Amino acid sequence: MTDNTTQALEPLEIPEVASANTSSNKQQVFLRYFTAILIDLVVLNLFAEYWEHVAIDSFTISLLAAVLLQILLKLTLMVEHQIGLFFKGKSGAMNKFLRVFLAWLVLFGSKFVILYAINFAFGDAVYFGGPFHGVAAFIAVVVAILASEEIVVRFYRTLA
Repeated sequence: MTDNTTQALEPLEIPEVASANTSSNKQQVFLRYFTAILIDLVVLNLFAEYWEHVAIDSFTISLLAAVLLQILLKLTLMVEHQIGLFFKGKSGAMNKFLRVFLAWLVLFGSKFVILYAINFAFGDAVYFGGPFHGVAAFIAVVVAILASEEIVVRFYRTLA
C-alpha cells in the first residue's frame, strides 16, 4: 500500500511559458519600456473609447502613437533631468528659480511639441479635441498615462 499523503505534499512543477526573470540591464530596460508602451496603449484606447475629445482611427495607429509618446516622454524627462543636473550644486535664489522654472517650461512646453509630433506623424488619424484646440485633452491623456505608469511601478515594487 502506498502513502498518497506524501505525494500530495510534493510541490507541483509547472513549466514556465515565459520567464519574468531578467539577467541583464538590456533585458530590464526592454521590459520597462515594453510595459510602459503597453500601459500607454491601454490608456490611449480607453480615452478613445470613452471620451469624445480623443479619437484614434485604428489599433495599429494607437500602438504607433503609444510608441511615439513613450519615446518623446522619456526624451522630455531626460532633458528635465539634465537641467536639474546643470543646476545641482549651484546656490542662490536665482539658480533655484531657474532650475524650477526651466524644468516646468520643459515639462509643460514639451506637451505642445509632442502634440505637434503626433499630429505630424498621424495627421487626422489621431484626434485630440475640446478646449484649447485639444491641448487640454492631450494633457489629460498624458497625466493619466504617467499616473498609470507610476501606479504599476509602485505595485511592482510591492511584489519584491
